[in-house]
Amino acid sequence: MEKQSFEYDKPAEFDVSQIDAKQLFFKILSYWKWFVASIIISFFITRFVNSYQERIYSLDSTITVKEEQNPIFSSSTNIAFNWGGPSDRVETIITILKSRTHNEKVVHKGQFYIEYLKQGKYRMENAYRQLPFTIHVDTKHLQIVNAKIELTPLENGRMKVRINFEDDEKKHIVNYRTGEKILWKHPENYYEFESDLNTVNDDVLKFDMKWKAKPVTESTYYVRFNDFFGTVNRYQNGMNVKTKKGTSLITLTLKGPNKKEMEDYLNTTVEVLRRDQIAEKIKYAVKTKEYIDTLFNQMARNLSDIETQLGKFKLKENIYDLSIEGSALFEEMTKLDADYKHYQDRLDYFNDLIAYIKRHDTYEAGSIPVPAVIAMEDEKISQTIADLINKSKAYNTLLETVTPEYPQLKTLRSEIDLERRLLLENLNSLKEETQKQLSKAKQRLNASQYKLKKLPIKEQRLLNYERQYAITEQNYNYLKQKSYEAGTAIASNVSDIKLIDTAKDTGQPPIKPNKLFNTLIGFLLAILLPFLFILLKEFFNNKIQTVEELESQTNIPILGVVGTKKEKTNLIVLEHPKSPLAETYRALRSNLQFLLDRKSKSHVILITSSISGEGKTLTSINLSSVFAVSGKKTILVGVDLRKPKLAEDFGFHAKETGLVNYLTGEKEVGEVIQKTRHPNLDILLSGLVPPNPSELLLSSAMEDMVEYLKAHYDYIIFDAPPIAVVSDAQELFKFTEAVIYIIRQGYTDKGMFKFVENKYKRGEIKNLSFVLNDFNLKKKGYGYGYGYGYGYGYGYGYYQQEQKSWWKRLLGK
Repeated sequence: MEKQSFEYDKPAEFDVSQIDAKQLFFKILSYWKWFVASIIISFFITRFVNSYQERIYSLDSTITVKEEQNPIFSSSTNIAFNWGGPSDRVETIITILKSRTHNEKVVHKGQFYIEYLKQGKYRMENAYRQLPFTIHVDTKHLQIVNAKIELTPLENGRMKVRINFEDDEKKHIVNYRTGEKILWKHPENYYEFESDLNTVNDDVLKFDMKWKAKPVTESTYYVRFNDFFGTVNRYQNGMNVKTKKGTSLITLTLKGPNKKEMEDYLNTTVEVLRRDQIAEKIKYAVKTKEYIDTLFNQMARNLSDIETQLGKFKLKENIYDLSIEGSALFEEMTKLDADYKHYQDRLDYFNDLIAYIKRHDTYEAGSIPVPAVIAMEDEKISQTIADLINKSKAYNTLLETVTPEYPQLKTLRSEIDLERRLLLENLNSLKEETQKQLSKAKQRLNASQYKLKKLPIKEQRLLNYERQYAITEQNYNYLKQKSYEAGTAIASNVSDIKLIDTAKDTGQPPIKPNKLFNTLIGFLLAILLPFLFILLKEFFNNKIQTVEELESQTNIPILGVVGTKKEKTNLIVLEHPKSPLAETYRALRSNLQFLLDRKSKSHVILITSSISGEGKTLTSINLSSVFAVSGKKTILVGVDLRKPKLAEDFGFHAKETGLVNYLTGEKEVGEVIQKTRHPNLDILLSGLVPPNPSELLLSSAMEDMVEYLKAHYDYIIFDAPPIAVVSDAQELFKFTEAVIYIIRQGYTDKGMFKFVENKYKRGEIKNLSFVLNDFNLKKKGYGYGYGYGYGYGYGYGYYQQEQKSWWKRLLGK
C-alpha cells in the first residue's frame, strides 16, 4: 500500500467560555506593530480629511413677532386699518420665511446668484466679499449661467473676460428678471473678449463692476452666475427657522462656507420680511385712502357746483334767508337726510361685501371692499374679516411649499370656510336691521317733505338748495378727515417684526469639519479595525499555536518545545553550539531519557510528523548531533524513501548509495553507512527513490539492518516520512523504542494528529510524544508563560545571545 486515506477530526466549535482573557490580551498585545501602524495611518488620513473638507460655518439671527398698534388713533377711528393683520401668527411668519416666494425676493434683492470664487488648495472656494470688487448684474440683459468666468485686468486699462467650458454640458443664457432661458451653442473650449474695466457688456454678459481697491493687472479673478431657481432652492432648503415654544421669538440659522455671504443673506431676508409685512399691514389703508381721495375730489367738485347754483338762485329770485319756519324745517330735514344717507351707505356696503364673499374662496386685504364712508359699529365684522384675511394669507403661503393634502393646509381650509359662513350670517343680520332703519328714516323724511309743501315756492326751492349744499359739505368734511387719518396711518405705521440680533461675523469657528470628532473617530477606528481583524484571524485560526492548546487537544505527553530557527544551516548543534536553539535540542535530549529504557545498550528513535514542512528532518539532524556531541555513537538513518533531504545538509550527493541499495540487495549494510566530518556521527542516506518504498521497509532486510545498527551504535535516529501522507512510518513503529511526533507552531492543523492519537490509545504505538517546533515565545502573543518547562532553557547564560541592532530590537526581529 503506497498511500493511505487520511482524515482528521474537525476542531471543536468556538466556545466563548473557553477564552482565556489574559492569553487573549497578550495575543492582541503582540500585534502592537499593527496598532502603531494603524494609528499612524489614521493620523495622516484624519489630518488630510480635516484639511480637505470644506469649512462650514453657522450664523443666526433672532427676531420677534409682536403686534404694534398705532397710538395716535382712538377707538372711534372708523377706518379698519387692521384688516390686513397687524401681526401675523408666528407660524405664518415661519412659513413665509421658508417659502419660495420670499426667498426669491431675497435672492433678487441681494443678487445672491452671483458666486465669487478663488482658487483654494483643493477646490475653488467661495470668496464673497473677499475680492477687490462687487458686481451688479443688469437683470434686463441675458446672462450666461453655470460657467466659470475669468476676469483679468490688463495693463492698457481694459479687462479680458474669458468663459471656460470645463465640461460638455449645454449652457444657457437667462434673463434674471423675466426668467427667460435660451440654450446657447458655446464654442468648444472657451469664449473670450475684452471689455471696459468697470462695465462688461456682451451678448451673453452684462454687469457693472465697482472696484473697492485698485485692480492688480494680470491677476485673474473668478465669478460664476448660478441658476436663479437653483440658488433659491439652496437657500430655501438650507434655512433653518425655529421658534422657542410659548414665545414669539424666531431664530433663523444658515450654514455655509462663507460667513459674510450668510450674514448678508440673513440680514436681507429680515429686511425683506419687515418691508413686506409693513406693506401688507398698510395695504388696506392704502386702498382706503385711494378710494377716499377719489370720492373727496368728486365731492369737492359737487360742492363747488351746488354753491354756484345756490348763489345764482338767490340773486335771481332775490331771496337770501329762510323764514323762522323754514329754518326749523331745514335743520330737521338736514338731520334726516344724513340719517337716510348713512343707512343707505351701510346697506350698499353690506350688499357689496356679501357679493364679494360669495364670489371668492380666498381673500386679500387689498381686494375686500372698504367701508370708506361709513362707521362700523359692530367690531365683530372687522375682527372676522381680519381673521379671514390672515387665514387666507397663511393658506396661500403654505400652499406654495406643500401639497393640498397637507394636514395643516386642510385645517386652514376648514377654518376659512367656517369664518366665511360666520361672516355671511352676521352680514345678513346687519343687512336686515339696516333695511328696517332705512325704512324708518324714509318715513320720517316723507313727513318732513309734506311740511315743506306748506312753505312758499321760492322758499321751498331755497331750502332744497340749502339741503343739497349742507349734505355735500358734510360729506366733503367727512372724507377730508378720513383721508387725513388714512395718510397718517400709512406714514406712521411700524412693523410687527422686531430684530433682536442681527446676523454678524464675530469670528465663529467652523462647525465642520469637527477636527476633534474626526480625530477621535480616526483613533477609535485605528484601534478597532486591527482589533476586529485580530479577533477574526484568531477565530478562524485552525493551527496549533500554544502548548496549552496542544495539551487540550490530546493526552499524548509533550516532550519539549523547539524554538524558531534563525540560522541558515540545519546543523545548529554542530555549527552553532552556543545558540539558543542548540540549547533546546539539549533539553530534548534530557527529556527523552525519561522515555528510554536505561538497561538497553542501544536506542531506536523515530521522528515523524503529520505533513511535510513541520521540521522533522531538522529535529532528526540536531537530535542526532546532540547525542554525538555528548560522546554517544550515533547514526542518522533517512527512512523517508519518497522525499529524502539529509544528503545536502551533510555535503553528500542526493544520488549516492543509501538504504535503498541495501534493501534491494545491491550492497551490504556496512557499505551504505557513511562517515560525517563530525565525531561519533554517521549517516545512512535514503539513496535513489524506489518505486515500492513500503514493500522495501516491510522486507526482512530491514529487520536485519536494525539489528546490525543496534550492535554498532548507541543511538539510531530514524528520519521517517510524514505519517498523515503515507503509511511508511507506521511500518517502522515495531523497531522503535520511542516515537517523536513533530508539530509546528502556526502550521499544523488542530486535529491533524488525531490519527496517531487513536493508534496510541489502542496501544499500536508506544512511547509516543510530541515536540512543538518553530515555537516563538513572542509570536503574536502565543505561549506566554510556556517553554521553560519544555526545554527552552532561556535566560540562564548557557548560550550566546545574538547581538541585534536597535531597529531589530524595536521591531522584534
